[in-house]
This record gives sequence, C-alpha cells and structure tokens, in this order.
Amino acid sequence: MIRGRAVAGAVFSAMTLLGCLASSAEAAQCGSSPAGFEAWKREFSAEAQGKGIGPTALSALMQANYASATIAADRGQRSFSLTLDQFLAKRGATTIVAKGRQLKQSQAALFASIQQRYGVPPGPLIAIWGMETGFGSQRGNQNMLSSIATLAYDCRRPEFFTDQLYAALKLIDRGTLSGSTRGSMHGEVGQTQFMPKNILAYGTGNLEVAANALNSTANFLKAHGWRAGAGYQPGEPNFAAIEAWNAAGVYQKAIALMGRQIDEGGGAAASR
Repeated sequence: MIRGRAVAGAVFSAMTLLGCLASSAEAAQCGSSPAGFEAWKREFSAEAQGKGIGPTALSALMQANYASATIAADRGQRSFSLTLDQFLAKRGATTIVAKGRQLKQSQAALFASIQQRYGVPPGPLIAIWGMETGFGSQRGNQNMLSSIATLAYDCRRPEFFTDQLYAALKLIDRGTLSGSTRGSMHGEVGQTQFMPKNILAYGTGNLEVAANALNSTANFLKAHGWRAGAGYQPGEPNFAAIEAWNAAGVYQKAIALMGRQIDEGGGAAASR
C-alpha cells in the first residue's frame, strides 16, 4: 500500500507538472483581432514577471493599446516588392544623396571619428540615416510599446516580436525608454530606427541624437562583420553587414548604391 501510494503520488505529481507546462504553453496565445489583446496582455505580463521584468515596465505594458495602424502597415509593405529603380524613386534617393553629400562635408569631424572607431565610411551611414528618417525629420509618432506589443500578440510574426517586446520592457525598466516613447509603425525608434533588441546590443546613448544613432549604426555594422577598407557593394565583403541591417534585398542594394554615390561625390545623384 505504501508503495502504491508512492506510485500514485508520483503519477499525480507528473500529471500536475504536465498540466502546468500545458498551461504555460497555452498562455499568451496570439490573436488576429483586438478582441483578445487585453487578456493576452495579462497573460504575457504574468510570464514577463516570472522572467524578471519589473513593475515599471509591466505597468507600461498594461497601458499599451492595440495598434490597428501598425497592423495595417505590417500587412501593406509593398515598396519592398518594387524594382530597384522604382524603390529609389519612391524613397527619394536623389534627394538623400544630394543632402548626404552636404552632411558628409558639414559633419566631417563626426564621420571621421566614427570611421576611425568602427571602420565604416560616411556613405552607407548617411544613406541609412536618410532612408530611415529623412535625416531625423520623420521618426514616427506611434507609441513604441503599443506597436511592439500588438505585433507580439499578432499571429503573423509573434516569435520575432516577442523577443523585441522583452527587450523593450528591459529598456523601460532601465529608464532608457519609457511607456510613452514614440517611434515608427513597427516600434523602431531614433534617428536611424533601432528595434529594442538592437538598442540593447549596439545602442550608444540617446538614439534621438544623430551622433549617437550614427555611432550605434556603425557599431551594428562592425558587429556584423564590417571590415575597414573593404567594399560594400553587392558581392563585396561588407555587403553582408548591410544585409544584416535590413532583410529586404531592394533596400540593401539601395543603401549600397546611395552610399557609394555619397562617398564618391560628384556625378548624377542616385543614378546607376
């Protein structure tokens, strides 16, 4: 009888454990409409608390709203299917190159210090800066946390954005970001549009400040294999670092092309 009770107790314990695991696996399930977002936030907050996320970030998360505009933007990223010439025209590459050449001269000391530290020349950094925010003029006005939480809840890419959400919550706990931080549709923030995981890994200072954002972007590129003095056009060694910055092939080629035109100067802007 004692052995039988022990066996029964072990079976019960195992079933309880399995039940807990099942509950954990069922927690914070993704959704495709606003209807389940509030319940999801409660479930996710309980998980996040168990992983060490503090009360400041959890409170901010509970105040996040379902970002319908973010979902619409996420479903409608048509520009990445354009040809390179169409993409360059749509994104205003001629203007970016012309302005970029001016900035390369007027901010020569800044770009020289960045190149000395990270090995990244001005061209690709300026091209990214211009492409992402029009040199800081269009940084987005969406609530960063609401955007990322909505995408973590949404069933399209929950794994990727769950990682971003945890990073955002850590940054809020640290005071680097807040629940009121504004950014672009997918939660990107700063002059060159960093996602939270990249802020944690490569961010240097307040990314709303251009010098910090440009240093952070160069830090990212160096960490992804950028070699000082090597080429960065398609097929050249440093193009892989540009590929790591953005997954869209047409974007990558545009940055490489505009960067070369900015670095070389002269000639027709954004022509091939």
